[in-house]
Parts: sequence; C-alpha cells; structure tokens
Amino acid sequence: MPKEDTKPNKIHEVVKYPDPVLSKPGEKITEFTPELAQLVDEMFDSMYAAQGIGLAAPQIGISKQITVIDVSFKERPEDKLTLINPEIITREGKQFEEEGCLSLPEIREKVHRAAKVKVRAQNVKGEFFEVEGEELLSRALQHEIDHLHGILFIDHLSRLKRDFVHRRIRKLQKNGEW
Repeated sequence: MPKEDTKPNKIHEVVKYPDPVLSKPGEKITEFTPELAQLVDEMFDSMYAAQGIGLAAPQIGISKQITVIDVSFKERPEDKLTLINPEIITREGKQFEEEGCLSLPEIREKVHRAAKVKVRAQNVKGEFFEVEGEELLSRALQHEIDHLHGILFIDHLSRLKRDFVHRRIRKLQKNGEW
C-alpha cells in the first residue's frame, strides 16, 4: 500500500500590531472547501507553535472570519474549537481579568468582558452550531471574535492605559525588540 503524503502543516507567522490587517474587519466565509479545512489545521498548528490558546485569521495576515481556540492547550482535544463567521448572541455578567495577545507580545492588561457568552458559528463544513463559554473560554471567545471585527484587547483599555501601551510598543520598536 502506498504511504500517504503526511507533510507537516505550514506554520504561519503571527502578525504584530500595528499591522493594518489587525484593524480591519474580516470577510465572511461563504465557501467551505478542503482548502479552508487545511487553513484551520494550519491555524491550530501556528497557534500552538506561538504558545497561544486562540488565533484569529487576521493575526496571520488573512482578513477572513475564522478563529481557532483551545483553552486546554492540547490537554483535551475535545476542547478544540473552530469558529467560522462567529457572532456572540448572548452575554451575561462581568469579569475583569488580565489578557494577552499573540499580536501584542509581552503586553498584558486587565480587560472588562462578559463573564458568560453564547456564540453561534459555523464549522469547517458550514454547519451552524452554538457554544457557551464561561470565565477563560468566555474571554477567549470575546477576544478572538473581536479580532475578526478589527478590535484588539487594547481597544478596551482606558485612553491613559492605551497611551501607555503605545509608548511601550514604540520603545520596543526603537530598540529593535518588536
């Protein structure tokens, strides 16, 4: 029997802020193809390679409404989520916790989010489903869906904190560390 070609997936480089792709809304997915499924696999591999628990397509320079999330970071394969064209349909409660972002390495700030959300999305076959998340999963869902609309977690900060973050990034850029 011939051996299958099992070449490893491409690992995409994560785009850093202030790349313009991060601030524009992604396009809705209308065709659910094998290439889309391949991209989703590559996104999971790229997210794990970057040590993240969520990755949105704009973060790898692709302005489309696709995001992958695994808050267990490979511990529980059943926790892996692929969300295509997701939308938050309900929000409950409040939480104020620290967030980070692969596109803003070394920047961590506390952000106000809903404590619980329900999201409606499509899978790689185009089938609709709903998922509910609380605490970390709720934050990850909101954070990644924001990416698909051109919103970064620093956009939720006060002007003072956001200015502080921008100054820190400029300093890192000036020192060649960004």
